[in-house]
Amino acid sequence: MAKALPLISCDSWADSINEEDVEPKFKYHRLGNDLKYMLNADVITCSAVHLKFLIFGTFRGRVCIFDHQGNSVYSNLSASERYTHQVAVNNIDVDHKGEYVATCSDDGKVNITGLFSSDNNHSLSFGKCIKVVSLEPDSKAHIKRFVVGDDKLILYERNLLKKLKPVELCSVEGSVLSICWHGNFIAWASHIGVRVYDLNERCSLGLIKWEVPPQERLENFRCHLRWSNKHTLLIGWVDTIRVCVIRKRNSIEASTGNLPVYIVDPISTFQTTFYVCGLAPLSAKQLVVLGFRKEKSSCFKAQRPVLCVIEYKMNSSEEICTDSLTLRGFEEYTVNDYSLGGIIEENRFYIVAPKDIVVASLIETDDRIEWLIKHSKFEEAMELISANGGNVPVLSVAKLYVNHLLALKKYDDAAKLCLRMLGNDKVLWEEEVFKFVKCQQLRSVSAYLPTSDECKLDPHVYEMVLYEFLKFDVCGFLNLIKEWPSHLYDGLAVINAIHDNFRKHHANQLLESLALLYSYQGDFESALRMYLKLQNKDVFQLIRRYELYDVISKLIIPLIQLDRDCAFEILLDKKKIKTEIVVHQLEHKQEYLYWYLDSLLKKDPSNVFQKKLISLYAIFDRNKLLPFLKRSKDYDIQEALVICKQENFYPEIVYLLGCMGGVEAAEALNIILHRIRDIEMAIEFCKEHDDNDLWNALINEFSNHPEIVTKVLDGIVDYFSPAVVVGKIKMGQNIPNLRQSLIKMLWHYNLQGEILSSAQQIQLNDYFEIHSEIVTTQRRGQQVSNEQMCSLCHRPVLMVGTHFNCITSFECGHVYHKPCIQGKLQKNCKECNLWNLTVEK
Repeated sequence: MAKALPLISCDSWADSINEEDVEPKFKYHRLGNDLKYMLNADVITCSAVHLKFLIFGTFRGRVCIFDHQGNSVYSNLSASERYTHQVAVNNIDVDHKGEYVATCSDDGKVNITGLFSSDNNHSLSFGKCIKVVSLEPDSKAHIKRFVVGDDKLILYERNLLKKLKPVELCSVEGSVLSICWHGNFIAWASHIGVRVYDLNERCSLGLIKWEVPPQERLENFRCHLRWSNKHTLLIGWVDTIRVCVIRKRNSIEASTGNLPVYIVDPISTFQTTFYVCGLAPLSAKQLVVLGFRKEKSSCFKAQRPVLCVIEYKMNSSEEICTDSLTLRGFEEYTVNDYSLGGIIEENRFYIVAPKDIVVASLIETDDRIEWLIKHSKFEEAMELISANGGNVPVLSVAKLYVNHLLALKKYDDAAKLCLRMLGNDKVLWEEEVFKFVKCQQLRSVSAYLPTSDECKLDPHVYEMVLYEFLKFDVCGFLNLIKEWPSHLYDGLAVINAIHDNFRKHHANQLLESLALLYSYQGDFESALRMYLKLQNKDVFQLIRRYELYDVISKLIIPLIQLDRDCAFEILLDKKKIKTEIVVHQLEHKQEYLYWYLDSLLKKDPSNVFQKKLISLYAIFDRNKLLPFLKRSKDYDIQEALVICKQENFYPEIVYLLGCMGGVEAAEALNIILHRIRDIEMAIEFCKEHDDNDLWNALINEFSNHPEIVTKVLDGIVDYFSPAVVVGKIKMGQNIPNLRQSLIKMLWHYNLQGEILSSAQQIQLNDYFEIHSEIVTTQRRGQQVSNEQMCSLCHRPVLMVGTHFNCITSFECGHVYHKPCIQGKLQKNCKECNLWNLTVEK
């Protein structure tokens, strides 16, 4: 069960407070006007609520009719005193059209009164107390049927003589306590339970027994019956509520005996924490229930009645909301002093007490919105307005919501709400932003501020945000400079603010911010210098984006120091910056010049500055010098030789001297033999130049170095006569491995002779095979077709029955009549002048 809500005072409904912050279902107001005069003089004992009016029976026996505002309504009830009862009115019933009223009293009378016509009025006297009476609700005729309950359930209807004829419908255990009539079904309660009578079949559909409360009697409690629709009956009695459905029996049930067509089927039964004083349907599964608390107050008096909304399920229920009501004199009332009437079509319910009448209405959209705003449920209020509309603009609620979130220091939530609700309304944005200014929380709203052309705020707004970030969050300041379009604010003003608030411990972020701002202002040189101070590689991206190739001519060295690869990617592109400018800037930085020219050589091998590489390679990377000397021809050999001699780079000197030839080649061989001391290199050098003087110079070294004889013998094969080398060997000279070298040399010459002989034989064989193929081909017949023409007379070569059938065909494909070529062609084709073998046919 849901917890009860705090007390609601009928004297001050607007001041009610909900401790659990649960949205109320109802709003309340007390009926006044003419009604209050009746209440001052009399006490209400029963009531009937109709769509057109309200009728109340009093303790003194009066029956009064009022409109829904409490104003007295003139009718036959107020025109004559003879229709009032002598004692308290027990029950009032009104037909569906609101034309007739039935009342009963302890004076034993039952009155049927036409409110605006006296044609069908009746007054019956039973001589005993009559507790309940009910009119036929749906009659379309003027002659009404009605039911009276005492110790029997009696139906009164007019016969052919227009006289009332009583018909006993059912005997009663004790007496009839309550009646509710709808369509063909009459529900009524006795001392032991509830029955439903079917007027069509003239039989009872069975008894719904009611549990007798401990130390209580059922007849001491009113039974509250209400039809929510044609086949659904609501019963509230003591502290139990039962929902019953009138349904037709199925085929199996109907076959068991002579039973009524319909059956009463309870679908939900549940208990309440209070005694039921009245109930009415609210929706498909919800009921409105008026309750009387079982517990007494601390001074042993009755407590306030409650109005509950209960959602019922299968034999269980849940209290959706519970309001405690303060009615006049509630401390003195009992459970039977209250009643609940309702106009279901308008969701309006009347709580009737002996001295007070309060109207409970389902709160409307505007009431709900007002309550939600009052209880700081702004999100729900905005959803309600969006779904159902209302008199309160959703933007007004949104503004209040922003104020509320700021008061709770939920700055980010407030900023998100602005983004969601303000859209592209510049005026609203600027109005709400200043609320964040007062809290110094522009940082929270910065991510949500509109920055598009559709909604661009005043530049001062963006500048305020930037100043706050500059003061409290330098990293966030830098991010905004990167993210926001530069046209949103005055860049020069922001630059000045950075200089005024420059802090060394945030130097990197502030310098990067300055670099970006200077670039936005078009001062690219200042921007580049800021990036270089930062050693920030974004400088290269800036150069490419704005094509600042002319600006960087004085910043080449700092750019290389920052990132050589990125710098060279720009510097090596002649279309972006001239090579002469780069070389000039790097003249005093030899290592940087070496890096640059070495990279340039790979991209442009014919550049005019490659001669500078000889000295640079000699200083920074000798391994690249010799390959460069061999690969390049665009340098001065004499200058290169001087540099290499200064550094004693003997392999490079040998290469340069070898290139010069003549005496220099002999000098190179001498360096190889006496400086480098590499006989294999000497032999290769001699092979490369293939000069007899060089070979003689090499062989002359035998006398001093016998160990090189065998190496020379192995190397001079195919280049120089080994006999000369052998002839230089002195008698008795000890030469290691000489025998193996001689054998190897002789084997090589023998192998060479065999190779030459084999090659000659192969050549002869190939010649004779090719000659044989040519002869065979030339002797082979050729196919001649009818379409071919004589190349001289241009007639078909095949002409039957003439002397032209003799033809001559050349290897080139041309064909002639033999008579045509006699004396003109021998072995040469006139068309192609080729020497061909002719075939005569």
